[in-house]
Amino acid sequence: MATKASRSAARTMMTPAVILLLGWMLVPLIMTLWFSFTKYLPLRGDSIQRGLEWVGFANYSRFLSSSAFWPSVQTTLIMVGGVLLITVVLGVLLAMLLDQPMWGQGVVRILIIAPFFVMPTVSALVWKNMMMDPVNGIFAHLWRFFGAEPVAWLQDASLSSVVTIVSWQWLPFATLILLTAIQSLDSEQLEAAEMDGALVIKRFWFIVLPHLARAITIVILIQTIFLLSIFAEIFVTTGGAFGTRTLTYLIFQRVIDSQNIGLGSAGGVYAIILANIVAIFLMRIVGKNLDA
Repeated sequence: MATKASRSAARTMMTPAVILLLGWMLVPLIMTLWFSFTKYLPLRGDSIQRGLEWVGFANYSRFLSSSAFWPSVQTTLIMVGGVLLITVVLGVLLAMLLDQPMWGQGVVRILIIAPFFVMPTVSALVWKNMMMDPVNGIFAHLWRFFGAEPVAWLQDASLSSVVTIVSWQWLPFATLILLTAIQSLDSEQLEAAEMDGALVIKRFWFIVLPHLARAITIVILIQTIFLLSIFAEIFVTTGGAFGTRTLTYLIFQRVIDSQNIGLGSAGGVYAIILANIVAIFLMRIVGKNLDA
């Protein structure tokens, strides 16, 4: 049992780390809030002499009144939802497949998990040039082999193409978490259900899927936190064109076009609000599943 002295020593040792973590989080947030109420043009020479110009809520109003704001929010949510759907469904199927005994099981697991360690920029370049290029891409050669006209994926099916690229990156993460959950399932339950004559689909629906509920909610929560800030894949592939401009990319474009850090900071605050709304919604789902 921990004594009063040991608890005091633990608090003392943890204090520097907590202070550093709070500073790491709070300082950028406070600076973002401050800049969002100012007109800050560091890329222009006159801003060095004039400094910050207080504009109040003008940046927020300007960003919100933009015709691209709500479409970018919609694109962000569609992209996040599409990636979550693909990674969860395929993750469950791959986890169940990898849980079966097979030759070279360890090598197969490593190959499936490997894409998660590839940098987003690199994977986007590979998909853009090697897979989806309408002239020399692998998909183009396959289409020609079957006598069909190659598809310009990043133009004709841009949003679904970006979703595919991001899903390919995050599928290993979902598979790894779900595989760990499946391996903790009591095999005696499945054997008993099989002896009672339950079909494979019923065993999956009533035994396997409820057991994976917690793992699925954790996968959804963690992935959503990172997917709301998708940027590199869009920058490399479409540059925000063809309906792939997310809120994060819109903030980037507004800063580049106006060279106003204050306008971009206001967009960042909107992104924080959107992330918190989604996080609260997901936390309620996670809380229900964890309490079940």
